[in-house]
Amino acid sequence: MSSGSKADRKAALDVASWFFNVVTSVGIIMVNKALMATHGFSFATTLTGLHFATTTLLTVFLRWLGYIQGSYIPLPELLKFVLFANFSIVGMNVSLMWNSVGFYQIAKLSMIPVSCFLEVVFDKVRYSRDTKLSIVVVLLGVAVCTVTDVSVNFKGFLAAVIAVWSTALQQYYVHFLQRKHSLGSFDLLGHTAPVQAASLLLVGPFVDYWLTEKKVYAYDYTVISVFFIILSCTIAVGTNLSQFICIGRFTAVSFQVLGHMKTILVLILGFIFFGKEGLNLHVILGMVIAVAGMIWYGNASSKPGGKERRIYPVPSNKSQKQDELSDSTETDEKV
Repeated sequence: MSSGSKADRKAALDVASWFFNVVTSVGIIMVNKALMATHGFSFATTLTGLHFATTTLLTVFLRWLGYIQGSYIPLPELLKFVLFANFSIVGMNVSLMWNSVGFYQIAKLSMIPVSCFLEVVFDKVRYSRDTKLSIVVVLLGVAVCTVTDVSVNFKGFLAAVIAVWSTALQQYYVHFLQRKHSLGSFDLLGHTAPVQAASLLLVGPFVDYWLTEKKVYAYDYTVISVFFIILSCTIAVGTNLSQFICIGRFTAVSFQVLGHMKTILVLILGFIFFGKEGLNLHVILGMVIAVAGMIWYGNASSKPGGKERRIYPVPSNKSQKQDELSDSTETDEKV
């Protein structure tokens, strides 16, 4: 196969992976919002446990088909990942429940500078002036949206902060574990999904009762609400899988940078289905500023010197010298 054909095939797979993630991510946000806001199913943690229980069934099926091979992750690293991931997912669900769709999605934009901070601290990544300025523009857009979104409250803001930091750590760790242990997306999901499902289903009802003062088993289940729960679980399988695929193919920062596409879709759909969410001129202006910063960041960080990594942990001693030499001289291709 020629280099041109390989490049075209990679580009096609990148586009397909990202499209898969956009569709499932936007879909689950809208379904969960309808389930929580319209049908009163406010048990976000338990719902997340059901998501990963469904995902675990998929990994068992994939292992039976041979798509998931035998691999190993040290228990401390697995538990650390599960801790980040559980705080991330529970935080995001609670943020979605306590905030408007608009503020929920805009808050997620702040994960880009947080992810950049993690790369600077742990991977010794250096950013150019244009890259830094683009992040400032993103923060400006987020600030405009935050100030004008009347649905923001202290409880929801705190949930969003916890969700942002835990999500950034979880996404960084996805790429770290895949690189360190040479794991594919399916392999990593096969390790993490069962542990997350068990832990979330165990503590979920108690956490939900603490948050809502309602008991999940006392909820008035109807045919429609059960349908939305099943639909949410089904879409969540695709969301979990596509996230691992995209972060594996790109990086955590790129995964967030490309997220501005989802921001636009969620804000528009939130206005269409939940008109009370308040898509006013100020929110639109803030979103435009933030998205412009996203695009600028993508362009700036992809240029030579825009984002350089001098040190990065390597998966094995065998390739250590070669990887350290290449990482010390070349600009990071994954922007």
